[in-house]
Amino acid sequence: MSKTDRIIKIVEELNNVFEIRVFLDHDPYKVLVRTILSQRTRDENTDQATENLFSKYKDIYEIVEAPTEDVQELIKPAGFYRVKAGRIQEVSQILIDEYGGEVPDTLEELVKLPGVGRKTANCVLVFAFELPAIPVDTHVHRISNRMGLVNTKNPDETEVELSAIAPRELWIKLNDLMVQFGQNICKPISPQCEICPVNYLCDYDGE
Repeated sequence: MSKTDRIIKIVEELNNVFEIRVFLDHDPYKVLVRTILSQRTRDENTDQATENLFSKYKDIYEIVEAPTEDVQELIKPAGFYRVKAGRIQEVSQILIDEYGGEVPDTLEELVKLPGVGRKTANCVLVFAFELPAIPVDTHVHRISNRMGLVNTKNPDETEVELSAIAPRELWIKLNDLMVQFGQNICKPISPQCEICPVNYLCDYDGE
């Protein structure tokens, strides 16, 4: 079976187990902020920090004007709150000054923003604009290599390889399904191969 056929089957099988999630009603600014908050923390911490922030400050203009110390306190659950608060306000000011308060919808423009790498940019494209892209985080990178779909050293290489073998119509689903799969079954340590719905498509031999 070709790698493309394997990916098609993997997405089909995982879609039977997990539901595609909708993030923040596809609001590009909220998706961008949530993705910045999500760096190096767990989803539940990200969700709490995001809810705290947007419960008090409703939009980009209020967040820019907010006292930095207040933003820090609200996003504490996400960790690294001083760095993330500064980054969120810096990016927000740039969006206001250079983009009329709107989040750009191209990879090229998004990665110009401070602290926004390809993964964050691709998350915005997928979850805010529903544009085809493959955000590659630690889960997607690990699983793709573990299963033998790619043989890469870093997430950027994995994005390139997956983009070459995964049908474009599956790109939007691929990240979210693999992330949920990686969090619940194909874990970094002691993957639960015995209950894995795609173990028959996997090259992993337990080492």
